[in-house]
Amino acid sequence: MLLRLGRRQFLKSLLATGVVFRLDRRAQAQSDPLPSWNEGTARQSILEFVERVVRDGSPDHVAPAERIAVFDNDGTLWLEKPAYTQLVFALDRVKALAPEHPEWRGKEPFEAVMKGDNEALLASGQKGLMEIMAATHAGMTTDAFADAVTDWLATARDKRFNRPYTELVYQPMLELLAYLRANAFKTFIVSGGGVEFMRVFAEKTYGIPPEQVIGSSGVVRFETGPDGTPRLIKEAKVEFVDDGPGKPVGINRFIGRRPIFAFGNSDGDLEMLQWTAAGEGARFAGIVHHTDAEREYAYDRDSSVGRLDKALNEAKAKGWVLVDMKQDWRSVFPG
Repeated sequence: MLLRLGRRQFLKSLLATGVVFRLDRRAQAQSDPLPSWNEGTARQSILEFVERVVRDGSPDHVAPAERIAVFDNDGTLWLEKPAYTQLVFALDRVKALAPEHPEWRGKEPFEAVMKGDNEALLASGQKGLMEIMAATHAGMTTDAFADAVTDWLATARDKRFNRPYTELVYQPMLELLAYLRANAFKTFIVSGGGVEFMRVFAEKTYGIPPEQVIGSSGVVRFETGPDGTPRLIKEAKVEFVDDGPGKPVGINRFIGRRPIFAFGNSDGDLEMLQWTAAGEGARFAGIVHHTDAEREYAYDRDSSVGRLDKALNEAKAKGWVLVDMKQDWRSVFPG
């Protein structure tokens, strides 16, 4: 059932995410906040947790100001296989700019890009990605960078699904975000991806405004342009990597409250989940387990992208909620 804030606000929150239901689902969505979730432990755990923290008089009641929910992005809210979407964007930029940068030859991770060595590239991790992003956009204004991302997202298509990347978001997670907001939760993205990249599409795609997006960042400096207009210029330096232990650090720095609800999908989210679960009172820690090779991908311990090994062990040991994509989700993508 819809809790506390009612049907109208829930539907308004759904519309803010750009969620599109088939006609036969619209009526269902009014009475079922999670129509793309199959009945099971994961769905029931979510509903029961929200009821416990929202209901007046509950021993686990949490004041609205403290209802902080954090979500990883890649592999938790949208597709991350066969490569992170931002990495695909960055590779396109490297290839286009390589003739202008002979200094990239022999230097990783740029050499891996130019050789097409995906293994070496993936081994560089989020730090390597941020180095690529910083170098390929050095000298650009933040506005020009946002325009470049917008233009790329408008034309780029995933090769397997032949759909724009912003359509390869997980329908069940869109519903979950809307459901939480309808119950006075404040939802944040906390991701290893570039913060300025995600802020371009997060509000339209997820209903999460740019000020509630935390991610890795490069150095930006303020200057006054030749025409006297103030502007922010991106430099070729990595400032902060919001992955692994960087995630709780970023949460502390930019949110200032420990979350009570967290969702991730990989070992890069382990510390964020640990930090959330370690707080006092009611806590929810969830992991999206990619088990559906037919509708999406199946991977965990041996994957070079979104590896889920240590966090999988801890989830089982600590009783965190494991969402089995194949079993728990009625649909994966919108439409």
